Amino acid sequence: MHDLLHKATKKMEELGAEFCDARSQIIKSTGIRSVNGDIRNLTQRTVNGVCLRAWIGGRWGYCTTTSLSYDDIIKAAESAAANASGNPKGKIELNVPMTVKNVKQKVKIHPDSVDVKEKVKAVLDVDSSQIANKILNRIGNYSDEVNNSILVNSAGSEIEWEEIRTRFRAASVASDGKKIEMYYSGPDGTCGFELVKNIDIESLGRETAKEAALMLKAKRSPTGMVTVISDPMISGLLAHEVMGHASEADEVVKKRSFLTDVVGKRVASDVVSMYDDGTVDKAHGTILYDDEGTPASRTAIIENGIYKGYMHTLESAALMNVKPTGNGRSENFGKRIWARMTNTFFGPGDRTLDDIIADTKYGILCDRMVNGMEDPVGGGFEAKVLRGFLIENGKITDMLRSFTLTGRALEILRTTDAATKEVRFDGGMCGKGIEDWVNVSSGGPYCRSNMMVGGG
Repeated sequence: MHDLLHKATKKMEELGAEFCDARSQIIKSTGIRSVNGDIRNLTQRTVNGVCLRAWIGGRWGYCTTTSLSYDDIIKAAESAAANASGNPKGKIELNVPMTVKNVKQKVKIHPDSVDVKEKVKAVLDVDSSQIANKILNRIGNYSDEVNNSILVNSAGSEIEWEEIRTRFRAASVASDGKKIEMYYSGPDGTCGFELVKNIDIESLGRETAKEAALMLKAKRSPTGMVTVISDPMISGLLAHEVMGHASEADEVVKKRSFLTDVVGKRVASDVVSMYDDGTVDKAHGTILYDDEGTPASRTAIIENGIYKGYMHTLESAALMNVKPTGNGRSENFGKRIWARMTNTFFGPGDRTLDDIIADTKYGILCDRMVNGMEDPVGGGFEAKVLRGFLIENGKITDMLRSFTLTGRALEILRTTDAATKEVRFDGGMCGKGIEDWVNVSSGGPYCRSNMMVGGG
């Protein structure tokens, strides 16, 4: 395959490409879902193919093929060069790091070595361990993905690398005949089946069911402008959905971000720092290289309230005269490359959660998210929180059922006056465009800020 990719890049150069690359990819995935002891979904799929890109006159030309024959790959290379050749914007030099490496991800138990029956058993075990009084529905989820890529480019790079991800979840739906509540829990990360082996499945399911049942006693939340302690999930949601998407440089160069032209300006309190870091050990969004062959890196977005910079592809870095950051990502070989996040999070503070709670006269402590809204153009924040806890005179008094948080992202961050030393991550999928999804994680510390609370 390496030889074919080299020949494809040579063909694109012969046809006038100022820069070009060829990337082959094989993605194998497994997904298993159970409900109340029945397997509702079991999928195993493999996608593979080659993406050819040519850069001519400030334009990309793409072509992909699922055929691995010499003739079809060369034909795709010719099409990529042709697709880049119209209406040139001008000669723009890309800053391409040259890398020659072959890297395998280090895992203890490769998912390919585990029989699907063992994966199914783990799902059914976490499902059955949720059997308890008031539990209406029990859900178990398992997924893994093995992504192998080879990339060569006209700058001399030849990279082969592997990414492995695993997720395991339990979710319980409880009912007392009048109300219905839900709770979920479970780990994820760039690791193998050891993620499942290292947890107490029965305890995970039992505790998830217990928390769902407890939520039936939850009260309505207060409304209006309230002091809110966001947990790492909600902190991460703000980092990802609003600040993160608005910091993707391909939107900034088009002036479709509310963070356009803010580098060097104060956007938050001194407590707030924010990063995108594709090198975090075992986090779900961790990568070795992006899909342009740029090594993963740690990008400072905000430091002590000052905005520092954006997440870049090769193209956006060239347009803004900075180095690429390793954020050029695509769902797979058949999709275009955008500026995309990896692990996006607020940095740690210097306090403990107990200390922040004790220092809060009246407020809400958040616990887990349901969903959030992306608003990179306007900078608005909206999140639905799974549940919370009322704080009165420095003590937790009542559990609160699901409520919403809203506000302007920068206004929220300017009121942030405390953050914990602890930072946690939660993995998932991030969409961009119409249907382009990549693996990411978001997170942060517990942060205390002022937000508008409603819908409790």
